[in-house]
Amino acid sequence: MSIFRALFLVCVLHSVVTLPVSAQRSTKKAASPWQTLSGNEPLVIARGGFSGLLPDSSSAAYSIAMSTSSPNVVLWCDVQLTKDGVGICFPDLKLDNSSSISGFSPNTSSEYLVNGVSTKGWFTVDYDMDFLQNIFLTQGIYSRTNRFDGNMFAIQAVEDVVAQNKPSGLWLNVQHSSFFTQHKLNMRSYVLSVSKSVIVNYISSPEVGFLKSIETRFRPSKTKLVFRFLGEGDTEPSTNQTYGSLLKNLTFIKTFASGILVPKSYIWPVSVGYLLPHTSVVSDAHKQGLEVYASDFANDASFSYNYSYNPLTEYVSFVDNGDFSVDGVLSDFPLTASAAIGCFSHMDNKTTGEDSPTVISHNGASGIFPGCTDLAYNQAIADGANYIDCPVQMTKDGVPVCLSSINLIEGTAVAQSSFGSLSVIIPEIQKNPGIFTFNLTWEEIQTLKPVISNPSSEYGLVRNPANKNAGSFISLADFLTLALSKPLSGVLINIENAAYLAEKQGLGITDAVIDVLNKSGYKNQTAQEVIIQSTNKAVLTRFKAQTGYKRMYMVDEDISSIDDSSIKDIKSFADSVAISKESIFPDEMLFLTGSTKVVPRLHSFNLSVYAYLFRNEFVSQAWDFFSDPIVEINSYVIGGEIDGVITDFPATAASYKKSQCLKAKELPPYMTPALPGGLLQLVTTQFLPPTEAPNPSLTEADVSEPPLPPVSPQAASGNDANTTASGAPTPSKSNAHVGKIAGFFFSSLSVFFASLVLM
Repeated sequence: MSIFRALFLVCVLHSVVTLPVSAQRSTKKAASPWQTLSGNEPLVIARGGFSGLLPDSSSAAYSIAMSTSSPNVVLWCDVQLTKDGVGICFPDLKLDNSSSISGFSPNTSSEYLVNGVSTKGWFTVDYDMDFLQNIFLTQGIYSRTNRFDGNMFAIQAVEDVVAQNKPSGLWLNVQHSSFFTQHKLNMRSYVLSVSKSVIVNYISSPEVGFLKSIETRFRPSKTKLVFRFLGEGDTEPSTNQTYGSLLKNLTFIKTFASGILVPKSYIWPVSVGYLLPHTSVVSDAHKQGLEVYASDFANDASFSYNYSYNPLTEYVSFVDNGDFSVDGVLSDFPLTASAAIGCFSHMDNKTTGEDSPTVISHNGASGIFPGCTDLAYNQAIADGANYIDCPVQMTKDGVPVCLSSINLIEGTAVAQSSFGSLSVIIPEIQKNPGIFTFNLTWEEIQTLKPVISNPSSEYGLVRNPANKNAGSFISLADFLTLALSKPLSGVLINIENAAYLAEKQGLGITDAVIDVLNKSGYKNQTAQEVIIQSTNKAVLTRFKAQTGYKRMYMVDEDISSIDDSSIKDIKSFADSVAISKESIFPDEMLFLTGSTKVVPRLHSFNLSVYAYLFRNEFVSQAWDFFSDPIVEINSYVIGGEIDGVITDFPATAASYKKSQCLKAKELPPYMTPALPGGLLQLVTTQFLPPTEAPNPSLTEADVSEPPLPPVSPQAASGNDANTTASGAPTPSKSNAHVGKIAGFFFSSLSVFFASLVLM
């Protein structure tokens, strides 16, 4: 793909590119809020461009980094030398993982010593630049999409990167100077030569000898030399000291460098996934007059559970923590780093921010604590949720309680309890076996251990394991008491399976909820709003007839459109609608394909629209959102025009509302919404995801349903001929033996799978 096409397509990734807020600030001299060495805001250094999405060091990666980041973004180039001494930007000595070399020239690999370790692969030193023009860059990190590889991005010389992008800053990283020396290539000569033709702002290396060899030549220039620290136990080849030992001698580092580049763990150490107190590295270096740059930032890498999978929060902890600020961050996702510095630092935490979007919790702050526990609800309130939610389930003794599912296997350790043998299949509720809330009394449910949800566990992403079983379940009455004592906009109460509970279990869930609401004081107060949410028209119709509470209709399938008759029907019993994210921005293989008209259609009938379900884990987001939950929320709010979000992580949505950039007349490029379908235009035909059938349209027939049946007194007495006393289907006599075997099998299977979740 030509560079001209790459540059053109960059423009469609964001709907607006404007001057960032940081560049619009007054030029008057004032006390700097930044605790960097210079007092200036920290630098954003784009490692290989926007390498978190596109092939590292590709023309598109550099171009997109320039167009979506801070105006002073610095482009990082890992310099390697070719056989004929050309300096290229490529992420490693070996061409293996990040290029097509193995397919183009399969029999030309070599084996060399790299830092004393015998290493096999295709090395840049074995090929001249003419040969390398025949291969192309590919995505070298296999957890990232490879669908941009079809563009056949060329390997670029350093001069080409500068000429095409004209960056405000260029950072050359020389990782293996001694290796090139062994192959009769002189990195020192190259760096001195290239600095005469292009402006080089920073040069870094983990080799003391290399930096000392060029220090006198760059001393009178504006080029800064930065010593790069590797692992604390690794040995620096020039001094034969470990990097951990060199860290204790910053006075020595100052003799040949103006700054240090350290892994972020040097500053905020992590133990078993959780942050330890920060070290004194930054303050110690600043005392010596050394700038400090932190590396290893990537939105799609594992990082401390303290950040709840929100990469922006991690950046802020390095640049705005009250104690220090690093002087720059090296990131694969420069857009997120730019937003952290330009929009989310030095925020006034006393304000609630913008009114929109409304933030509704999903099972409380279920991304941090087990859902529907006292801890999850208190966390959601502390995190800034406008509404906390209670999915109401009914117990065997008729108590309405807050639980994430009618099936206790989801969200509790019931399978490991003495109630594990109660597992049955109830087709009206679900196809798989379950242990249901109406099989246990409230007192029995209170003995169960909560279990945190891990929707991305198949990718190795788990939530807050230290608190995976923390908290206590609460009844609806206790939930309402808690909510009334807090400064909330209101509560959302979700009701499902009402018809089954009334007809088969003799449990009137709607009447029970109304009764608790009346007794709690919500009937006679106006400070907080009550929203009843359901996927069933009959439930909301019942509440409209008997109460004055707000009602939210939840569409439980992905839709592509909605007709007038169905909207009019919804309008007759609901005030708002909850729809899936896919119903707004459909995607194929996590690439947005466009946008529907569902939201504007519902708005035209004066129905508010809430989108679900927002999660911080990057695997839950389309590639278009750059593995950044803030970008996703912003795109749905500004681009999708939704009124509110339903989220496992209320803190993320609440912090979005506080962004300083939302108050600006023009949004900076790193706060503009993703353009649905824009990223897909960078995918060549042979790499396009398979076309999927469009989602169905929501029709009046989909919404319509009969009224709720009356509560069955027969079922309530436990004498229903079709169920056992516990509510389980009773097998016929002819199949009794088969039923016992099946029941044992399903119960054991449930226990087995639930055990896996808890491990």
